[in-house]
Amino acid sequence: MIPRIQKRGQRTLGLLYYLYGPGKYEEHTDPHLVASWDNNAPDPGRDETVTLKQLQQLLDQPLENIDASERPRKHVWHLSVRNAAEDRILTDEEWGDIARRMVAAAGIDDPEQDAGCRWAAVRHADDHIHIVATLVREDGYKPDLDHDAARVQAQARTLEAELGLRRLNKGDGTAAQRPTSAERHKAARQGRERTAREELRETVRRAVAGATSEEEFFDRLAAAGLLIRKRVAPSGDLLGYKVALPDDRNKDDEPVFYPGARLAPDLSLPRIRERWTADAARDQDPAATQPVSRPAPGGPAAARRRAASAAWTAVLVVEHGDDTVAAAYIAAAGEVLDALAQTSAAHTRRELREAAFAFERASRSHIRAERGHDRALRQAARDLVHGGPALGRGEDGASTAMAIDMLFFLITAAVHWHAKKGHAQQAAAARQAAEHLRAAYQTAAAQPLGALYQRGRHLGRPLLQQQTTRLREALPELAEQILAEPGWYALAATLADAEAAGHDATALLADAAERRELNTAESVSDVLVWRLRRTADLPADTSDVVNGHTAQPPTRRTGQRPAGRSGSRRGRS
Repeated sequence: MIPRIQKRGQRTLGLLYYLYGPGKYEEHTDPHLVASWDNNAPDPGRDETVTLKQLQQLLDQPLENIDASERPRKHVWHLSVRNAAEDRILTDEEWGDIARRMVAAAGIDDPEQDAGCRWAAVRHADDHIHIVATLVREDGYKPDLDHDAARVQAQARTLEAELGLRRLNKGDGTAAQRPTSAERHKAARQGRERTAREELRETVRRAVAGATSEEEFFDRLAAAGLLIRKRVAPSGDLLGYKVALPDDRNKDDEPVFYPGARLAPDLSLPRIRERWTADAARDQDPAATQPVSRPAPGGPAAARRRAASAAWTAVLVVEHGDDTVAAAYIAAAGEVLDALAQTSAAHTRRELREAAFAFERASRSHIRAERGHDRALRQAARDLVHGGPALGRGEDGASTAMAIDMLFFLITAAVHWHAKKGHAQQAAAARQAAEHLRAAYQTAAAQPLGALYQRGRHLGRPLLQQQTTRLREALPELAEQILAEPGWYALAATLADAEAAGHDATALLADAAERRELNTAESVSDVLVWRLRRTADLPADTSDVVNGHTAQPPTRRTGQRPAGRSGSRRGRS
């Protein structure tokens, strides 16, 4: 159940015309009252002798009891309450009870004291109602509407449980502002997949990812094609900024600008600056790690390897570190996702973009991030941006699969961290991001794991038996499970590569398995392949050595998943 308080208005009659009219964006069917302040208000929808003007006059009558100078300029309060599509259809009596409890929760009406505003609830569709109220009480006083939005949300959670409706997660005030209905309808008219507000939030987050200064940040915004206005103090100091899409205009054909803080709480200029000032402060600490500075050398593949390493290190911090530091790592993980999405190849771009879009909600909570500790992840985001776009094949395609695999672990750790803290919305958002990462991984890993599979199949019986013995020595409890997986051949090829590169493959395998539990993995072999190839610095792509051409993934066998299509491992969120 989603209650939404709309902008206050000046014309009760205009709102009534809309509620009882045919509708602008969806059909209004049988508009009628389901409840009112005295349970006896006339209903223009069911009584042909009653006009909308008469209902408006009754609603606004308390305004006549006070001096014109004391009347609120915007006296119309408007609340919509909508159920989920999968919810059962409620009766008029149930909607009427919902309306009475909502106005009581908001402070519009107080039945116990017999003091309140005049209001009416109109139903013109199966799944929602609208409540219109006049913000002057019968006794001439104005209602106390402080925190009315939070109170109606809390009442909605109670009603969901009582009525057996879909239960939504309780908010904590850290979410980005939702697009208004007008913004959503405008996006639909223009054929946009997302509203202007959402497009701007995504673009600004990408500009922030790994940026180290205001100049770089604003240069990235300009390069993305946004219109930018800066708020400058008389002293010349920059106080804030706002952005607009060039083709998003109002009725006067002027660009519609959004301040950073209205896009998301952590996109205000002061909050963005915290990342840079924390980096600068830690630069003065001799014990600190290397600062976020110039991008490291190498192209997309090298940047993705560094992102995989940074993500894997961050998993341990999120699982075992101080809360404020863990919060910083989770926020920085969002920067890495944003950077990876904007530099990804076409076949993984959509899922990675959706993962970054979903994880945005998980990057903030009431636990304030202690910035500066997250510099390795922020450096990884910077390297991804400056490393350039991936081609989606060869070494950069395989290293993309490796990076996604490690990021999945990090995002899953964020799910568990938020769940333990009771951050329901953030945990749900991280789970959604993990599902998109899972899909991106399946696409990115199919070719490189398929090539490794083919190499493993052609190792020869003695060498394959040697890797089997090594597996049983290093991982006796998991060996039989891994041997039954189609990905075992890819792991066998990786063990052979590690040995050829001079590594102790048995010790390497044991160490890779000890770094984190594997019992919940769907494909343990997938996990170990990427851990070993990253740790031993082995090429992620080996397709050029399989009969001189790119290998294909194995065909599916009964009861098994083909290599690279196991959904990674994946640990249950």
